[in-house]
Amino acid sequence: MKIFLKTEDEIELMRRANQLVGKTLGELARHIKPGVTTLQLDSIAEDFIRDHGAEPTFKNFPNPYGPPFPGSICTSVNDVVVHGVPNSTTILKEGDIITIDCGTLLEGFNGDSAYTFCVGEVSDEVKLLLKTTKESLYKGIENAVAGKHLGDISSAVQDHCEAQGYGVVRELTGHGIGREMHEDPPVPNYGRRGNGILLKAGMCIAIEPMITMGERTIYMDAQDRWTIRTRDGKPAAHFEHTVAIRRGQAEILSSFEEVESIEGKLY
Repeated sequence: MKIFLKTEDEIELMRRANQLVGKTLGELARHIKPGVTTLQLDSIAEDFIRDHGAEPTFKNFPNPYGPPFPGSICTSVNDVVVHGVPNSTTILKEGDIITIDCGTLLEGFNGDSAYTFCVGEVSDEVKLLLKTTKESLYKGIENAVAGKHLGDISSAVQDHCEAQGYGVVRELTGHGIGREMHEDPPVPNYGRRGNGILLKAGMCIAIEPMITMGERTIYMDAQDRWTIRTRDGKPAAHFEHTVAIRRGQAEILSSFEEVESIEGKLY
């Protein structure tokens, strides 16, 4: 495992890339409504990212199981946990949820963040799933400080979500991030406190709880070889921040402020 500690200058560049991701998610929040296709959202995101001097990292991202990713963002609707492929036939409808996962490459460094949006009025049951998942992200971040262990982050996410009866996906994890979108270490959403590598100041990681309303088991779509769905067909939520490990308190480099200024804090 090779973990790259970032300098203050590098963390500043990562902040810029991540702030652009936040602005892109905010721009998409203006367009998420019934009747919109996921391909339309993808086009909006790609234009916005390129207009701001960056590249959409996900575009043509390599896939060990099949073709490169065709979109600029991942658009995961309802039972899709992650890696939903934008297309012209998936039309958002009232009561859906959609996770937008977005990455940018700006000035040599990557930004990465995800947010699960409500489409119109969503049931209270689904809102509670989103609320709990989002809370678990921040509980993980509270433990992302120098001197703690990776397992402290993982267990904080797991304990919070499983206490509500939700499933915690095991096969997919967060990750280190920097010049590459995916760097060491993997950041699982389950684990034991005090276990795993020691966290050091200057590490940058993406923490991303992927939580299911029902069973935690998942499967990959056999056709596109990207889309990951819940096996029981129940909804899943996914929130992600990129953070820099510091002494005392993690620094969140990405932002939900733009999203929440538009749609409000629904959960």
